[in-house]
Amino acid sequence: MSLNLSLSIDAQSRETLAVQLRNAFRTQIEEGTLRPGTRVPSSRQLAADLGVSRSVVVEAYEQLCAEGYLVSQHGSGTSVAAARADVGSALTPDDRAPAAAVHDLRTGGLHDSTFPRQDWIRAVSAVVTSAGRRELGYAPPSGLPVVRHTLAGYLGRVRGVRTRPEHLMITSGFAQGLALLCRELRDRGHDTIGVEDPGHPGEWEFIAEAGLRPVGIPVDGDGIRVDALAASGVRAALVTPASQFPTGATLSAQRRAHLVAWAQEVDGYLIEDDFDAALVAPAQRMPALQSLAPDRVIYAGSASKVLAPALRLGWLATPPDLTTRVERIRAGWDIGCSGLEQLALARLIDTGAFDRHLRRLGADVRKRRQTVQQFVSRHLPDVAVLGPNGGLQAYLVLPARCAEEALVQAARRRSVLVRGGRFYALRTDDRPPALVLGYAGVRGPELGRGLAGIAAAYRETTGGSGS
Repeated sequence: MSLNLSLSIDAQSRETLAVQLRNAFRTQIEEGTLRPGTRVPSSRQLAADLGVSRSVVVEAYEQLCAEGYLVSQHGSGTSVAAARADVGSALTPDDRAPAAAVHDLRTGGLHDSTFPRQDWIRAVSAVVTSAGRRELGYAPPSGLPVVRHTLAGYLGRVRGVRTRPEHLMITSGFAQGLALLCRELRDRGHDTIGVEDPGHPGEWEFIAEAGLRPVGIPVDGDGIRVDALAASGVRAALVTPASQFPTGATLSAQRRAHLVAWAQEVDGYLIEDDFDAALVAPAQRMPALQSLAPDRVIYAGSASKVLAPALRLGWLATPPDLTTRVERIRAGWDIGCSGLEQLALARLIDTGAFDRHLRRLGADVRKRRQTVQQFVSRHLPDVAVLGPNGGLQAYLVLPARCAEEALVQAARRRSVLVRGGRFYALRTDDRPPALVLGYAGVRGPELGRGLAGIAAAYRETTGGSGS
């Protein structure tokens, strides 16, 4: 195997070539440029690449193996040895895992076993097989027209989104879409944006870095409180109407009407993050908020929570008066997303594979949520689960006698990673202690073991016996 490696030596240096080579390897390994397990070229290949005698490379390799930087195995070549330092040191103290097997019940995406690998392989294979010069060239910044047409039809069918293909933009996930909208809001004179509280800390940080100040707006069982939004003075808000993150509350019909009326009254905009509507039970699933006011609501979605974040596929349905301006901003940032992946997603939709995947996924997620609800009712006395529709996490309201952080740490000692409700709070107030439990990112047996660990931690923290 012919491997390439970026190394250089100086023939004029007073150090021998072998010493220079040895030091260059040490530096790259210690700085993390060469990662554990990385294959390095054979001594013959590297000598030819550097224009030196093979004996120089052999001497350097032998010394590096003796020092533990490299390992050499007959038939497998030479590679960088296992990490010389604790790999956990790269994590923040709050995220460093216990030494024992970890059950990660923090919020996040889906377990990798849910990705429809065979459907995706078939879609990509069909797209690549038929791809011509146009498909293999640069995609328009806003997305391939055929994909925008397919996606506009799909969103209209399953979410009631009222848009035309020319007002739909394919983005590199929701993050890029949010960045584009923050830039447009700033250009329109906005310096603040309302965000749900509790909500997503990562999005608040992202918004702040984009030049806007996130203003926390409280939520309750009916979703974001429009009275508090109106009193805040903001003229734009980011909302999750289908399943509020992290409480799981669905924005009620009355609140939806009031929210749209607020946006019209202040001449503002609503950004609808429809990240997991497909995972809400069909009987409780309401049409997208955008369907009530396409001129005031910017609809945003992505494949991250229903397929995989690695695809970096998202979309924005913008009001006609924003489309050209957002397209102009986008054109100055990049030249669009992968056309082949766009076409693969469109094929999933056109063949019905995407609908079938979402039905399977939705049923699995709802079954997991039911497992959590039943476990809480049996083993966590005085704990209530908010939001019957859920999504990808459960918001557990704890009794006042339960210290939130103490419970988190007690669970951690049992190798269960979970976060308290205050982690998701923007404002400091007297809200009751809570636990936010992600149940979609682990396999079934791991979920059961994680729940058992939380029950034991709860008994320790509250001094109760449980059941």
